Amino acid sequence: MKRPSWHELQAIKTLGEQRSFRRAAEQLGLKRSSLSHLVKTLEHNLGVQLFQRTTRSVSLTDAGQQLLDRLSPLLNQMDEVLHDISASRQQHYGTLRISASDASIGLLLQHVVAEFSARYPDIQLDFAAQGALVDITAAGFDAGIRLLEDVPQDMVAVPLGGPLTFVTVAAPAYLALHAPIKHPRDLLRQQCIRQRLPSGKRYHWEYAQAAETHEIDVPGTLTLDSNALMAQAALAGLGIAYVPSLYVEKALRSGQLVELLADWRVQSAGIALWFPPNRHQSMALRLFIDALKVSLPRIS
Repeated sequence: MKRPSWHELQAIKTLGEQRSFRRAAEQLGLKRSSLSHLVKTLEHNLGVQLFQRTTRSVSLTDAGQQLLDRLSPLLNQMDEVLHDISASRQQHYGTLRISASDASIGLLLQHVVAEFSARYPDIQLDFAAQGALVDITAAGFDAGIRLLEDVPQDMVAVPLGGPLTFVTVAAPAYLALHAPIKHPRDLLRQQCIRQRLPSGKRYHWEYAQAAETHEIDVPGTLTLDSNALMAQAALAGLGIAYVPSLYVEKALRSGQLVELLADWRVQSAGIALWFPPNRHQSMALRLFIDALKVSLPRIS
């Protein structure tokens, strides 16, 4: 059997997707008669009919559908290989726009950006610190970075840095004026800094110890949608905050904040970079993802 050429396989794939000789020929830049002759020749060489033809439509036979199902991923993969080889011969350049929380951007600045920019000086990094979850496609971003559980389910997520610990913190000045907190239920009699999720709902603080778990809709007169602002409010003595540990590490070390309910800590899956599944990744984004995997430390 004569092996089909790359051109013939691409033609079969295009015709199978378009289900029209006219549309497929236009997309391939061929005459309709040339495409028809190519398909007939390939069917003859394979000894099997791939398409059912009528005067009005084109449809795949069972053999044609089987071929298309197995052929499409291979051709797509080959396109990516050729794209990468071509791109590797060129100087890496462009602008990479990423929507992320301010703490995530802080991590990138501390652990990733310097080395990445030194290695790829012609790739510009454009970070947007945004508390709310945005539609990165509509907003023109290449990717987003958020808690893994907040990433939309129809997106591709690349986990970064390992699990993330949530801590309950307050300023010494606040604690001096309020009753001690020994159990998560004690929070119901405190002034807490509540968090509004991107959906508009308030976040219920989560605690676990052995088999005992609690999800508490804490009371409070102040609600914010930014972990950084919640940490800042706690520093100002406005109440108790519940935030990822990376927002308050320095304040805890300096004594400006005190951790509460340490035995009840819970962890989330951590942060992730995410992007649409149907968008071809730019070389800049691929290089940045590789840098994140290598340079971003595990978060405790």
